[in-house]
Amino acid sequence: MTVVVTTPTGQVGSRVVRLLLQAGARPRVLLRDPARLKPDVRARVDARRGDLTDAGFVREAMAGATAAFLVDPTPHTVQDPVDTSRRTGAVMAAAVREGGVRRVVFISSVGAEMRHGAGHIDGLAAIEEQLDATGADVLHLRCGYFFTNLLAALDDLAAGRLTTSDGPDRTLPWVDPRDIGDIAAARLLNDTWHGRTVQGVHGPEHLSWRRVAEILTVALDRDIRLRVVSDDDIRHTLTAAGLPPRAVAGIVGMTAGTRTLTPEQPRDEDTTTPTTLASWAHAHLRPLLAAHRIESAPRPSTR
Repeated sequence: MTVVVTTPTGQVGSRVVRLLLQAGARPRVLLRDPARLKPDVRARVDARRGDLTDAGFVREAMAGATAAFLVDPTPHTVQDPVDTSRRTGAVMAAAVREGGVRRVVFISSVGAEMRHGAGHIDGLAAIEEQLDATGADVLHLRCGYFFTNLLAALDDLAAGRLTTSDGPDRTLPWVDPRDIGDIAAARLLNDTWHGRTVQGVHGPEHLSWRRVAEILTVALDRDIRLRVVSDDDIRHTLTAAGLPPRAVAGIVGMTAGTRTLTPEQPRDEDTTTPTTLASWAHAHLRPLLAAHRIESAPRPSTR
């Protein structure tokens, strides 16, 4: 059995690679720079260097594979993220169809069920439809809000703030990417499921932003105050940072477009994963903020 893994150094992909190796498989990993793989991993995988937007590379790299773990690598900040995702999805879907790949696990998002009106998530919805048309057995993992999104807010958290444009008491699923990787790897290795399947990945509980601030206050041992801003505030900040209009719309739309959404997949035994935000924040955010404090401290004068 040959399993293709895209984004093998990412938050989810690296976990998938590790579990496949532990299961005795030799995954075929697709990435721009194999040097980014840890040396012990690089020696045990079939690394293929290339870009997921390159149709020729993806077609050749996926030929003859049994299963594929697919992630859309499109940054939120590109000129037109939804269109870029759609074009990347077309490349991946063609490679699945032409390469005879029988089983696909795709990382999607809560909100993709809307199909339109959810910002950059619309790009994931388009990829879902493209993969569904390949004839392969396809599983879409519609994931909640990644814990790791908080890594982009280190400066804010160091200042004791957690900023959102969402409703402070609206609850949504929060999830550890490692737990997503666990489900993805298990599904890639399981050949008993067939057809088009959608599974939510919702973490251990739905959380409001107000509750997240409370959890972080305890886990980080510092007071974290919730700061609620408007969609227009976010648009202004992103535009001032130089992002193009469609990128701004794609980022803002992910929150604004899903603000009243109830996920299509309800929380149940299948969608619930174990890692809590408190344990993740203590293990990952706390040491990063400690290092951030040291780096930000004024240095003594040498004069």
